[in-house]
Amino acid sequence: MTAILRRDRPRVTAPRSPRAGRRLAYLLILPALCVVAVGLGYPLARQVVMSFQEFGLQQQFGQAPVFIGLANYLTVLTDTTFWEVLGRSLAFCFACAAATVVVGTAGAMLLTQVSRPIAVGVQIIMLVAWAMPVLSSLQVFQWLFDPRSGVIGWTLGQLGLDGMVGYNWLSDPLTFFIVAGLLITWMGVPLVVFLVYASVTQLDESMIEAAQLDGAGGWKRFRHIVAPSIAPVLLLVSLLQVIWDLRVFTQIYILQQNSGISEQTNVLGTFVYQIGLSGGNYGLASAAAMIMLAVSLLLCWRYITALLRQGDDL
Repeated sequence: MTAILRRDRPRVTAPRSPRAGRRLAYLLILPALCVVAVGLGYPLARQVVMSFQEFGLQQQFGQAPVFIGLANYLTVLTDTTFWEVLGRSLAFCFACAAATVVVGTAGAMLLTQVSRPIAVGVQIIMLVAWAMPVLSSLQVFQWLFDPRSGVIGWTLGQLGLDGMVGYNWLSDPLTFFIVAGLLITWMGVPLVVFLVYASVTQLDESMIEAAQLDGAGGWKRFRHIVAPSIAPVLLLVSLLQVIWDLRVFTQIYILQQNSGISEQTNVLGTFVYQIGLSGGNYGLASAAAMIMLAVSLLLCWRYITALLRQGDDL
């Protein structure tokens, strides 16, 4: 009888210690960390070393690089052209990021007011637009703003703006950045719509309905209920857009090839490219790229510190 009771008694296992759980978590993410270290860590470390060296075309053909300390950084930071490019890049970056987040958030809120089939159809169309290659999007925008047969110039001419018929949008820095900003905003809006729409649909509808019964309009409901509830998502998409728009390169570079102006339309990405690949001064380009990285980290430092605090609380 005693043997039967002992055999039927359930086994009590000791709870796993938090330290063992952390070791297992570290073991599981180790392969991903190795891939990141090889794919991103080595190029970053190589660029850091190169930024302290004189590394030009001669070094590309076998001559040993010369360590010159902070000379590359001093050259970049004392160059007035760099500060002009930096100011232009920040202004363009914040303008595009703000437009993308505002339009994307407004689009997500509009999707919540339509029927589900329409919302799904719109999201499919936006997904196709978001997945379109950059060069394809550039080609479409060049057709739209073509001075000879562009739809935009013809439409503005029909509205009474005769000066816009045949106008070369890429010949002036202001209109150049208008075209580039529209392109970058158009390419970034779908992701903001997806993220914000997914967050809004998870909110408690009773709070929104209660505010609506109390007479709160759409703007008040968004400002006092929706926006505070999805604030982490809005902060995340805003920081992502700032980072992406600050290091934009392909769109600006291709448009520059069709505009004939580059010095007045350079941003940080094209500035680094011209110094490095075009000018052959890879050490100086590496220093400029590291400064660009530092600016990006400063812009998103608040979000990084919030993530670190959240990690400490876990």
